[in-house]
Amino acid sequence: MDAQTDPNGRIVVEQRGHILLIGLDRVAKLNGVSEKMFNELAQAYDRLERAPDIRVGVLHAFGPHFSAGIQLDQLQHLFKSGRHLTPPGLVDPFDLFPPLRTKPVVAAVQGICFTITIELMLAADIVIAAGDCRFGQIEVKRGIFANHGATIRIVERAGWGNAMRYLLTGDEFDSATALRLGLVQEVVEPGQQLGRALELAEKIAAQAPLAVQATLTNARRAVLHGVASAAQELGPVQQRLFASEDAEEGVQSFKEKRAAEFKGR
Repeated sequence: MDAQTDPNGRIVVEQRGHILLIGLDRVAKLNGVSEKMFNELAQAYDRLERAPDIRVGVLHAFGPHFSAGIQLDQLQHLFKSGRHLTPPGLVDPFDLFPPLRTKPVVAAVQGICFTITIELMLAADIVIAAGDCRFGQIEVKRGIFANHGATIRIVERAGWGNAMRYLLTGDEFDSATALRLGLVQEVVEPGQQLGRALELAEKIAAQAPLAVQATLTNARRAVLHGVASAAQELGPVQQRLFASEDAEEGVQSFKEKRAAEFKGR
């Protein structure tokens, strides 16, 4: 059953080489995310993490809008019970609770990007935004609050005052503001966001997978556990990497003045 016949939409997963595209597909409902779609999203992130031949994920959406948010009437039972939206045991697309992913995700967003889908975007490692984006963390206007990462990540990236400016008012903001606040990394012409995200994903996928994962993991450790904790891992992790076939290939390619061909071993 495709998105045109299933009123609850779907997550479209496509592998291109070492890249896994993960697409929101419920265009008729502005890609409002149903419970079914959240379950499929977690399954897609689980595949990204566990498949040895996949190195990078690209999160995107079909149609003119990234997403108007969640279908609250389907998911309010989870909020009322204080539960997280990701099913237990699967890799968390919001990167908040174990099991956490070790592989990077690049997000491409366009048009409307509201509520929990901003939090999904912020859980990615790099975000490319179309110039026509309308962002809105509007939960306070519905009597609830953003509880899947916005209160953590917007403060972390934009600073306290800038975060509260939008978290407490629910005001919309545009792509230029998101760029200024550090919530997105590049703004491109509408229609170019996925292409640019794929370009960056391909660059990342061409690097040594173990080194990419070590970089991501150590940076996360610094954010979550502090600089001292991350610093303790620097030597031991580098030691393990130097024992890998990819590190040997990296040194050899340097000597031979050629591009390295990494195998993830």
